[in-house]
Amino acid sequence: MHSPDVTAVFELPDEAATQRLGEMLAPLLQPGMVIFLEGDLGAGKTTLSRAMIRALGHTGPVKSPTYSLVEVYVVSSLYLYHFDFYRFESPEEFLDAGFDEYFNDTAICLVEWPERAAGCVSSPDLRLRIHHAGVGRILEAVADSPKGQACLNTLVPAMAAASSSATPAPR
Repeated sequence: MHSPDVTAVFELPDEAATQRLGEMLAPLLQPGMVIFLEGDLGAGKTTLSRAMIRALGHTGPVKSPTYSLVEVYVVSSLYLYHFDFYRFESPEEFLDAGFDEYFNDTAICLVEWPERAAGCVSSPDLRLRIHHAGVGRILEAVADSPKGQACLNTLVPAMAAASSSATPAPR
């Protein structure tokens, strides 16, 4: 049973399916978007982020920002910031680090562990909740803005056409 705010559910049987979802989502992202990546350690948040960053055209290494807190990628004229707030002990660390300046209309922000900066980090356009499901994963997508909903409106049929299991959740 999924929570009532879930907009779409994707079954990801393996790492390749997680990467495929990231590759299909990446071109739908627009400057100014904030995407929360939620889930336990090892759920696949960084794998999904890495696939999106590479699909946008970054050819160099894509590191987890666990220790640096943020990794910056410039692809063409797009700025993409990949944050990981796992190590935060209080939400105020977000403001102390000056991260609020990164969240603007010209950048895409991928945020792992957003709950550790609750009340300080910008509201998301998309929340991607990844859960372990046997050897695979289930990703619940929640659109929190019209931009987020537009992404999912395109992503759901595209994933279904790519032979992945993608079903819109009841509303």
